[in-house]
Amino acid sequence: MEQLATTDGAKQVIVVDAPSFSSTTATLTTWQNDGTGWQQALPPMPAVNGSSGWEYGSDRREGDGSTPIGIYAIGATMYGNDPNPGVSFPYHQLVCGDWWDEDGYGNSPTYNTFQHVPCGTTPPFANASEALWTETNAYPYFAVINFNTPPAGPLGAGIFLHANVGQPTAGCVSLPLPDLVAVLRWLQPSMDPVVVMGPDSVVRNY
Repeated sequence: MEQLATTDGAKQVIVVDAPSFSSTTATLTTWQNDGTGWQQALPPMPAVNGSSGWEYGSDRREGDGSTPIGIYAIGATMYGNDPNPGVSFPYHQLVCGDWWDEDGYGNSPTYNTFQHVPCGTTPPFANASEALWTETNAYPYFAVINFNTPPAGPLGAGIFLHANVGQPTAGCVSLPLPDLVAVLRWLQPSMDPVVVMGPDSVVRNY
């Protein structure tokens, strides 16, 4: 942890460290600083990332299957199809009509944001987006990783920390469900948590 260049003032840091740029697996560790120095909070966890490995955020493109390298804040709201598992962040239990707009090439004004439309309505961004309430395996619970927020072009949307579904992701980071729940419960808004993630050769630059 002490090898990281900065933590952007965060007192809780998630580190996702992969062996190489092409790796679809990584190790996730959690760190907390209570004023006396950094201490590991939870045991290391096996993580799965994008099917295309890793890419610098500025070079990533919507739909390319890579996980963005960098340091990112945790989104202000956590979401899930199941009831709140005991997180300290504001929590929204997903319902029919809850979407994440991932239409990066259709000039959608709500690109890379949570959107709710009336149940049964098809929003204009639907073809390129996620109907969150239907993704019950991946999204019993998830935290948003604030990559490309606010959007700076079609670099990618809907980068989450979510449940492992047994295969590489479209760019998110996933964990076994018990590990995911432990991390989400550990995160505290008052600690300004961030995620630092990437291959081992570059992750310490952040």
